Amino acid sequence: MATVPARDKYRSFLHDEPDTVQWRHGGPPTYDAVNQLFEEGRTKEWAEGSLEETVQNAIKSWEMEISHKVRLQDVKCINPEKFKLIVNGREGLTGEETLKLGTYNALLKNSLPKEFQYYKADEETFESSHEVFRSAFPRGFAWEIISVYSGPPVIAFKYRHWGFFEGPFKGHAPTGEKVEFYGLGTVKVDESLKVEEVEIYYDPGELFAGLLKGPSISESETGHETSPTDHGCPFQN
Repeated sequence: MATVPARDKYRSFLHDEPDTVQWRHGGPPTYDAVNQLFEEGRTKEWAEGSLEETVQNAIKSWEMEISHKVRLQDVKCINPEKFKLIVNGREGLTGEETLKLGTYNALLKNSLPKEFQYYKADEETFESSHEVFRSAFPRGFAWEIISVYSGPPVIAFKYRHWGFFEGPFKGHAPTGEKVEFYGLGTVKVDESLKVEEVEIYYDPGELFAGLLKGPSISESETGHETSPTDHGCPFQN
């Protein structure tokens, strides 16, 4: 007899979906590994039904839908006519643009000169961007709410993102260390609690400082170390 997978308690839109939903990888994803990472490493445990727990689970559901559903019409948690994703004050992305780019590319796009872009979002596809971070964080990249400052219709919050750098990243050998960063965000919802706008602020340097900490793959193989100035990395000061 086939085993029925346990329900994901953090992502309400992962179960009971109609057969017409088109999934990016042929079916609903599983989050067992990253859920375990989250439960072992979270700093807050919110009461069931609290505003903080509700916001945390809603954003996890939003990320799941955007990352794993192919068509905007299948994304339940947003208002597709009004949706915008705004990162660090840049021009907002529509729902279709976010689905095409993927959340990693959307969050890491920047206007630094090319020589200082250790992740070039405009050269990555949706698939390649997810593979880069799946490789770097094989146990997943967990996300938690730290504080919620206001309720609907404009929800303001502080969050934390973390994972263990246990796989290569863009030619850099893994360190095995925890990489994390903090940020602030707002989510604007309509009267049906569908998301109209997500606005995120964070410092990408906190993320890349950890990912670029290890030597290059060739250096780690030969035992030769270089100084931070050899890399020209603006985050290693």
